[in-house]
Amino acid sequence: MEFQLESNDPLTIDIVESGVVSWEDLIRCVKNFHYGRNANRSDVSLVWYERKGTCSSKHAFLKHIADLNKVPNVDLILCLYKMNAENTESVGTVLNEFNIDFLPEAHCYLRFKNEPIDVTTKSSDFSKIESDILEEQVIQPEQVNTFKVNYHKAYMKKWGETNHPTLPFEILWTIREKCISQLGNA
Repeated sequence: MEFQLESNDPLTIDIVESGVVSWEDLIRCVKNFHYGRNANRSDVSLVWYERKGTCSSKHAFLKHIADLNKVPNVDLILCLYKMNAENTESVGTVLNEFNIDFLPEAHCYLRFKNEPIDVTTKSSDFSKIESDILEEQVIQPEQVNTFKVNYHKAYMKKWGETNHPTLPFEILWTIREKCISQLGNA
C-alpha cells in the first residue's frame, strides 16, 4: 500500500507539485539527493530545496513529512556504530593514517514498519553497519541538531578516554570530521 502525500502544508504542496506524490516516491527521490550539509542545520525543509542532506537532515526531513502526512509506523532512529573501513569504505584512509580501527559515529536512519530505511546516499545499505551498532534510540526531527551532536560528542569523549587515552577529544573529533568530509567526496 502506497501512502499518498496529501497534507496542505506548504512543503508537502511543493513536493507534490514537483511530481512526487507518494511517501515511497519521496524516499526514492531523497536517496538520490547529494550527500552534504545544508545551509541551516535546524531547517529540515532545506533537504528538499537544496536537493542535498546528511544522514541526519535527510531522515529528519522524511520523518517530518511522514508526520505531516500521517504516514504510520515511521520512527527516526539515532544510532552509534563502529565506523570503519569495511562498513564505510571512504573513511579507511583517514583511520589508517591515525592508526585507529574505528570511531563511534552517530548515524540516523528510519524504521518504517519495523524495517530500516537508509537514504543517506544512493549506495547506502543499512546491512553494512547493522552488526556494528553500539546503541540506538528513537528521536524526533528537531533533535538531529543540538541533541544529536551533544550526545555523539559525550559518547566519543568517554570512548576516547578508555580506548585512545593519548589522543585528546579535540583530536579525535578532528579525525572524525576528516572522515565525514571523505563521505562527501565519495
